[in-house]
Formats: sequence, structure tokens, C-alpha cells
Amino acid sequence: MASQTFPALVLNEDNRKVSHELKQLNVEDLPDGDVCVAVEYSTVNYKDGMVMNGIGRLVRDYPHVAGIDLAGEVEVSDDDRYKPGDKVVLTGWHVGERHWGGYAAKARVKADWLVPLPDGLSTRQAMAVGTAGFTSMLATMALEECGIVPDTGPVVVTGAAGGVGSIAVAILANLGYSVTASTGRRSESVFLESLGASEIIDRTALSEISGKPLDAERWAGAVDTVGSTTLASVLAQMMYGSSVAACGLAGGAELQTTVIPFLLRGINLLGIDSVVQPFDNRLATWQRIAEDLPLEKLDALTETVGIAAVPDAASAIIKGEIRGRLVVDVNV
Repeated sequence: MASQTFPALVLNEDNRKVSHELKQLNVEDLPDGDVCVAVEYSTVNYKDGMVMNGIGRLVRDYPHVAGIDLAGEVEVSDDDRYKPGDKVVLTGWHVGERHWGGYAAKARVKADWLVPLPDGLSTRQAMAVGTAGFTSMLATMALEECGIVPDTGPVVVTGAAGGVGSIAVAILANLGYSVTASTGRRSESVFLESLGASEIIDRTALSEISGKPLDAERWAGAVDTVGSTTLASVLAQMMYGSSVAACGLAGGAELQTTVIPFLLRGINLLGIDSVVQPFDNRLATWQRIAEDLPLEKLDALTETVGIAAVPDAASAIIKGEIRGRLVVDVNV
């Protein structure tokens, strides 16, 4: 490929302090891979906030380009599955952590990590979905596989104003579920109702454990993005035979609970991983997203920023200050 420069948000580390710089790179600077993608959009997820702020030691080698999601157009491909001009999406596979990611106008990646852009979605909409929406759909599908359907009973979504939570509310409501949205930002009640939530509860109702292993049965299903005491409280309030999809730890990784909800109510606790999903699962999940996520609601919960705004956005998402989804136009 002929030498050409492009903008990239590059991270460096000195004495365990991470710094960032928006600079011009050459194509020759990119790591090895089968496919070179002209990146159009990326996004800001909670994990991006961790990487940008050096939290959790997710990145070991610097300099580094973060951004765990990207969407764009194939420029060069050494793999028969993709050709120049193909629109593609990438989420997961530790891109943006162990491998250079989407906060640059070009990315060279393994073909195995890519999926074709689903029909009906633009690259911007795919990044409005991103890892957060992909995780939300995986959680929804996991509940369905356990027999949790709209007629089974209401579902609760914790951290509902965040990226995963807001898309989960939109998907579940569109599928006909009665959705209770739990949030610490009561100012977002109108926003959550616009996504389809039928009830809004303050997160304090779930942030403290009552001390009893079981409380009154309230929900047939749950999508939990918070973890910690919130997840423990949710488990104590689930209906008999219900299922909880656990897909986040914004409130902490510890879980103080007992086996009682599982033994006496037959509750299923479902772990949701979005990072290393097989290709066929990814295709099926993206197809469900294209079919079951109302695009008008997706657009309503999405804001677009330029690449220079990523550092501030990364700090804000760690503080829980981001509503919905932030798409990054890497060419602005």
C-alpha cells in the first residue's frame, strides 16, 4: 500500500500514567493483519473509558490506539472473504486493548474479527449499537433461550440510562416486554420512557441488600449492567423460574449473595460475554439487532462527536455522566 498519513489518537504510558496525543500516523505504523479498513466511525464504551484512563491495566504495550469498536470500508484485503469496498463492523476480540483499535482513520486487523455490515444499518448506526448494543441483544437472546417472553412477566434493566442499559430498554420494549428501568439519574425518566420503559425506579431501591436472601417476587427477567449489591438485590426479587443476564460491573465486581434464590426459586444467572463470540453467533446477533432495534430510538439515544472529544468522553463515561451512546467520527 502506498505511504499515506491519517489521524489517530495515540496513547503512551510513563510511570503508569497514561497520556494521549492526536497525531498523524503512516499506514506502515499499523500492526500486522489481513485486512486494512478505512475507519468511518467508532464509539465510546465503558471499557474504552477504562483504557483511556489507564484503569485495570487492560493495555500492556504502548504506544497504543484504543477504541474497542470500529466500522468502515475495506481498503486492502489478503483474505478472500472481504474485498475493497466492503462495509464491515468489528467489536470484541480484545481490539482496543491487546490490539490497536478504532480511534484512528485506518485499522489493520484479522479478517476473523470482522463481520459484514448488516443490511439496513449504516456504519454510523452500527457504531451507535457497538459493543453496548451487541451486548444488549446477546442478553435479550439469552433470556429468550431460557423461555422468558413478554407474557412471562416484567423485566428489569439496571443502569438503564447508560449504553448497554438504554439499548436493552429499547429492544425489550420493542419486543413487547414490560420494562422497569432502574437508574440513578431521575432526570432521565422522560428519556427512558421514550425508549419504552413502563416504570422507572431509583437505583437506591436496588443498591442496598435487605439482609434477607429472598424478597417479594417482582420480575421474570433482568438485564444487569451494574453488578455488586445491585445484582444481589435483583436476584432476591426475581420470580420463580426467572433468568438474569449479567453483563456489567459498573458498580463493582463483588457479589454478596447466597444460593437460596437459585435453590428455592430456580433462578438462572446468565453470564454474557461479547468479546469472543463465534462468527455465526455474531452474524445472528447483528441480524437480530437490524430487525428488532427501532432505528428511530437508536438515533434518539445517540450523539456524535469528533475524535478530539474522546478523552473527555472517556472520563465522563467512567463517572456515569454519559446518556445513551456516543459515536465517534474519526475523520472529524
